[in-house]
Amino acid sequence: MWRRVALLSSSISSSFLAQTASRLNTWESLTTGIAQQAKGVIAPKEKTPFITFVLGGPGSGKGTQCIKIVETFGFAHLSAGDLLRREIASKSADGAMILNTIKEGKIVPSQVTVKLIQKEMELSDNHKFLIDGFPRTEENRVSFEQIIGVEPNVVLFFDCPEEEMVKRVLNRNEGRVDDNLETIKKRLTVFQALSLPVINYYSEKGKLYTIKAIGTEDEIFEQVRPIFAAFEVCSQTVG
Repeated sequence: MWRRVALLSSSISSSFLAQTASRLNTWESLTTGIAQQAKGVIAPKEKTPFITFVLGGPGSGKGTQCIKIVETFGFAHLSAGDLLRREIASKSADGAMILNTIKEGKIVPSQVTVKLIQKEMELSDNHKFLIDGFPRTEENRVSFEQIIGVEPNVVLFFDCPEEEMVKRVLNRNEGRVDDNLETIKKRLTVFQALSLPVINYYSEKGKLYTIKAIGTEDEIFEQVRPIFAAFEVCSQTVG
């Protein structure tokens, strides 16, 4: 299934920098003033938010790469999974529902996840956000755009063979409620059914970058680095 998605990815070619500049200018013009007009959106800041979605199946290594992106390019890392697990630990009204939903390998209601992400964005002084593990469905995507009021600038998809993802999850021993063989298989089934339409949507929008998530952490990051390095150069030029 991953081969079909990989063909849809944006390639990093000799014209990459020019394409990135065009995307940045278009995105900034489309998002100017949206935060002020849309109901319930995040409060406007000095700079327009630069939003990156990070997608991939469980065990694809996207979390590890997010850490490297944060360290190298100064993003604020918002992990949808971590926010949901934190909500479970807080014993809030939504916590029990979130726990049961995750155990069943299902998707938490979009509004719940988006509101948690929105809260973190409002509390942050950063304007660059790396949103990890979201959106997982078309409903997630639409809810984010309606509630937050903007679209992402970049969408990363970490393409990894299913057997490798299963092995990584079972070997990481982090004590997560969803890190077991039964749940991981359910999560992979859900990912294949619900996340591919999201990936295809952003490919058609010209925002998708597919990363081959096999190799060492540094080898994988060498595919990621040029994407953000180019946007850094373009943002300085535009500014």
